[in-house]
Amino acid sequence: MDYISVLKELSGSGMKMDSPDNYKNRNYKIVADSCCEFPVSFRGDERFQNVPMILYVEDQTIIDDETFDQKEFLRKVAESSECAKSACPSPETYRETYKTGADHVYCLTISSKLSGSYNSASLAVNLYHEKYGDKKIHVFDSLSTSVGETQLFSLIVMMEEKGYSFEDIVETVEEFRDNMHTLFVLDNLETLRKNGRLTGIKAFVASTLNIKPLMAGDKGSIVQKSQGIGLKKTFGKLADAVHNEVQDKECRALMISHCNAPDKAEMVKELILARDSFREVIILDTRGLNSLYANDGGVIVTV
Repeated sequence: MDYISVLKELSGSGMKMDSPDNYKNRNYKIVADSCCEFPVSFRGDERFQNVPMILYVEDQTIIDDETFDQKEFLRKVAESSECAKSACPSPETYRETYKTGADHVYCLTISSKLSGSYNSASLAVNLYHEKYGDKKIHVFDSLSTSVGETQLFSLIVMMEEKGYSFEDIVETVEEFRDNMHTLFVLDNLETLRKNGRLTGIKAFVASTLNIKPLMAGDKGSIVQKSQGIGLKKTFGKLADAVHNEVQDKECRALMISHCNAPDKAEMVKELILARDSFREVIILDTRGLNSLYANDGGVIVTV
């Protein structure tokens, strides 16, 4: 199924991620690791469940759930002499989230190149079938994180509401994922480097020259796309990349997440919207794991 045709149909129907009250279908459930930033109004709906990552700052264990305090976490990370680390949910934890009266279960995870979350969630499908029997469950490797997962979430929700089959949703969402663009600008790449997420990339940035790299997702891995002197220049390069590389923007959603940096997120939005229009624009603050790796001031864009 052609994902662009589906996006155009959904866009033409006026569907947006504005309120869960507009989506009445109860026949599905979406499970996502806590790298997925659910739209704020959708949190608390029993159809949508985050599975928390575990964060470690020295000897402290922090659960990436609704109790996560971003400002306190960033303070602890800044004060620590050790690199913060993370761990993905267990297969057994995922298995139990698949228990539902709904017929369709979809699971979204951070890129398998960055975490074991996808492998854990996939193993949980077999464990579920062994313990509870048959159910239609599909695990998506987002090849992204944060609002990359949110993009897949919104597409599933809208397609379920429109009555697409489970099989068509899986096929379309995977095709969309393979053509999704993930771009980000971080003030600090050290946490990614120290945790082995920047294989083959030099994390050093010439701070005296205020050089900021524009990073991108490439089939689930992180690559450096370009760089600029100063944030505004680099954000401009990000907007250029969206303008030049993304097709059919008017039927896509522009999604931006930020780590404690709403002003930067607004700047990026304005630079992009000065040249292009989208079905909708969503801005979200990062949860725990994305706050760990994006660091204070990081901005992530997907479209």
